[in-house]
Amino acid sequence: MGGFIVFGGTRAAVATLTRELVQQAGRPLLVGADLERGPAQQVPGLTELPPPAALGWLDDLDATNTCGMITATEARSVGINWAFAPVCDLDLEPQNPIVQTRAFGTDPVRVGEQAAVWIRGLQDHGVLGCAKHYPGHGRTTQDSHATLPRVRATLAELQQMDVAPFEYAIRAGVGSVMSAFVAYPQWDPSERAASFSGDILGYLRATLNFTGLVVTDALIMAGATTAQPGPAATVRAVAAGCDALLYPENFASVIVALDRAVGAEISAARADEALAHYDDALAAWANAPDQGEPALAEHAAFADGLADRAAHLVRGGAPTIHAPLTASIVDDDVGGPYTVGPRDVFHQTLREAGVAIVQRATRNVQRVVLVYAEPRSWKGRADLGPRSRAALRRLVPGARLVVLFGHPRTGVADSRHGPDPPVLARAAAHAARCRPTRDELAEVKGAT
Repeated sequence: MGGFIVFGGTRAAVATLTRELVQQAGRPLLVGADLERGPAQQVPGLTELPPPAALGWLDDLDATNTCGMITATEARSVGINWAFAPVCDLDLEPQNPIVQTRAFGTDPVRVGEQAAVWIRGLQDHGVLGCAKHYPGHGRTTQDSHATLPRVRATLAELQQMDVAPFEYAIRAGVGSVMSAFVAYPQWDPSERAASFSGDILGYLRATLNFTGLVVTDALIMAGATTAQPGPAATVRAVAAGCDALLYPENFASVIVALDRAVGAEISAARADEALAHYDDALAAWANAPDQGEPALAEHAAFADGLADRAAHLVRGGAPTIHAPLTASIVDDDVGGPYTVGPRDVFHQTLREAGVAIVQRATRNVQRVVLVYAEPRSWKGRADLGPRSRAALRRLVPGARLVVLFGHPRTGVADSRHGPDPPVLARAAAHAARCRPTRDELAEVKGAT
């Protein structure tokens, strides 16, 4: 076992877990986590930073560098030494369901500069960075968690635009690169995902001169296993040039498949090269100097200041709001596989500003639209169950219910990365067709 990926847990729990894992292994390990929005993305109690889109809009390279530093010092304090960040994708496709605010922006140079300074802040403070998702996930219209996306851009477009931020990251000394489960037919006509493409990964090594660790995206994703089962996918990834295999489901089968493949699909030289890249990363990052106790209060104040600076009107002027008013919050980030933050921030902020909030039962509503995000038990149902409908009718007497289902397999909703525009668009389309005199837009959160 080369290492672990961490999802969630308190500061104390994660610190204890990572320490015990290393003790049981009897040797150093790489312990990684998705920390694109700061360490609190996975570890409550640490600092939550604005997403990359906010940093890109601010265009303050010193601030972005500080975000990398905060991420590293706090991650090291709980035993995490590998950050699966920064995202080097370009936010080029408005219908992209997976990148959105995870990207620094649309311009290759500005995104590259932001990624480079974040990497320096991170790695200068003892955590291995990971530029992802090579050669770029920004043009996709599908989620690689749910399927294998295909990008039809020309080879010139891909290499001149999409790959450019990765060049900045490599020049900044990034220690690892994560390959995408995305196919690029104009680059590799076999339509293999980049993680399985010798041509695409070969360009990373031979042309971009990257000498560090290449890791796959999570192998539990459908983008990895649409064309082959998991064990075969791991063999193809290593043969194509990946050094580390992230989050495979069936470890025993993977080990058997790799053992059988070495000397056949995987040459002995390729296996030795992959292990050498891992050993180099381990030596450089597993035992980096302790960063000491992080200054959490100072870091939180810095994050709040960035959030205040980043809040802005996208277009138009600030509207004048008169009382009484109704605030409807639509949120499809609850009920998925990951822990989400508190959902009463808006209400609490109003209260702290002296605004009285009155909560009352909803009555005389003609229609209720329910955005049903990622039900935990999906059986292709077209409606709510009778018990759920009865409960809703007790809450909203006389209302006609319109239910919209979202699920990763359908590409409609993905609760991992925030509000999903297609879900909201469908809700708006229903409202426009029905033209009721009054609506309430609600959501079933975490329903079964």
